[in-house]
Amino acid sequence: MGRSPFTLAAAVTAALPGAEVTGARVLTADGDGRFDSAVASLRDGRELAIRVADDDEAATELSAEALALRALTPGARSMLPFDAPTYIGETRVGDARALVTELLPGFQIDAALVPGGRGAAESMGAAIAAVHALPVSVVRGAGLPARSAAEVRDDISRLVDEAAATGRVPARLTVRWREAVADDDLWRFESTVVLGGVQSTSFVFDDDSELGPQVTGLLGWHALSVGDPAVDLAWLSAAPDAAADVQAAYARASERTPDAAIEARARLLAELEFARWLVHGDALRRSDIVDDAAALLESLAAGLHDDVLSADSPRSDGVDSALAALDRVPVQSSPAIDTSMQTDAYNPDDLWQDDTEGLDLDDVSPRIAAGGLETEDLSGVRDDPRVDGSASSNRDAETDAADSWPSSSARGAKPTSAAPPSDEEGSPEDEAQRAARAALQRWKSSDSE
Repeated sequence: MGRSPFTLAAAVTAALPGAEVTGARVLTADGDGRFDSAVASLRDGRELAIRVADDDEAATELSAEALALRALTPGARSMLPFDAPTYIGETRVGDARALVTELLPGFQIDAALVPGGRGAAESMGAAIAAVHALPVSVVRGAGLPARSAAEVRDDISRLVDEAAATGRVPARLTVRWREAVADDDLWRFESTVVLGGVQSTSFVFDDDSELGPQVTGLLGWHALSVGDPAVDLAWLSAAPDAAADVQAAYARASERTPDAAIEARARLLAELEFARWLVHGDALRRSDIVDDAAALLESLAAGLHDDVLSADSPRSDGVDSALAALDRVPVQSSPAIDTSMQTDAYNPDDLWQDDTEGLDLDDVSPRIAAGGLETEDLSGVRDDPRVDGSASSNRDAETDAADSWPSSSARGAKPTSAAPPSDEEGSPEDEAQRAARAALQRWKSSDSE
C-alpha cells in the first residue's frame, strides 16, 4: 500500500465534512493493486471504505462507480435482497481521485471453491437475478450505457474480427466464434440491467445457520448498464462445482422470459476474454502479452473436441479446463471487479460455530479478508496537509466504462489437516453447506498458527 491509513482517513473527512474519524486500518481483503485503500472508523459507529486510484484507468473506474452508486436510488435498493455500497463522497488525495463508500462487512469465496448445492451457489444465482430484475429506467435515467441484443452481437463480431486479424487465433476458434455470432437463436434475448461482468468475489456473504452462506452484499457496480444478462454469468466457467446450481437458482428467481441460450452466450463471453487480452496486447505492441494470450487460445482450442456453442450444446470438460486459466489474465481496464476497497471481514469467532467434524477441509476454501486489526488513533487527522480538503460529493462522473476483463488470480486459504471422518452421512446439499463452513474453520486454524 503506497499511502498510509492516516492519509486516507484524512481524505474521508474531506469527502464527508464534519465526520469525526476515531481510527483507521488497512482494508484487509485482497485486491489487484490498482488502488490504495483503508477503513475509517467514525465516532457515530459507522465504518467507511476509501479507494484511491493509482492510474488513469483506475480513476475512470472510480468515477463510473460513483455514478452507478448514485443511480441506485432508495427505491431501487429496496428491490435488492442484499446491500450495495452506499455512496458517501469523492475527493482527491494529492493528484489522485478518491471515492468513499460505506463498508460492506463479510467474506468472499473464489470461483473454483464455491460449493454446489444449497447455500452460497443458490444465493448467488438469486442475487444476480435480482440485479437483472431492476427497472431499466434506473440505468437510463442516470445516463449509463444501454445496448440492445443487436448491438451486443455487433460488438462481439468486431472483437472476433480484431482478434482474428492478429493471426494468432487458432482457426477452429475463429470458426467457432463466427458460427456463434451467426446463430440467430443465440441472440434472441431481452436486454436487462447488468453489472457488466460479475466475478465470484463480487459477492459478500454472511452465514445462515439453516440455509448456509447467504449473499448479503454485492460489489463492483462501476459497469452498471443495460445489456446481455449472460455477461454476469460468464464467471461460472471457473466455478465447476457450483455452475449448475447457480444457473438453476438464477432461472428460478428470474422474472423474465426463459433464455435458453444464456449459458452458451456466457461461455462465449468467457472464451472471448482471451481474445480481448490478445487484442489488448497487440494494440500495445506487447509481444509478451500477445504470446501469453496466444498460448491460452491454443489451450482453449485443444479442449474443444467437436462441441459447438448453441442453446442445446452440452458442456465440454476440455473447454472448462482451458477456461480455468482465465485467472491468469491480468486485470486491465474497468469494469473489472475489485473487492479490495469495499468489504472487510467479520471476526471469524462470530461465524459458523457449529460442529464441522466429518469434513474434508481441503474440499473447499473461501477467500476471507483477514480482519480484526486494531484501529489507530487519528487525533488531528483532519489537519493532514497531504489531503485536498475540497469535498466533491456532487462531482460529475464519467459515464463510459471499458469492456470487462477477468479478475486477477485468486488465492485460497492456507492448507491444514483434515478433520477425522464422521460416521454420519447427510444429503449432498447438507454436505455442501458443511463444507463451506469447514473452510472458515480451516482459515481460523491457519490464521492462528
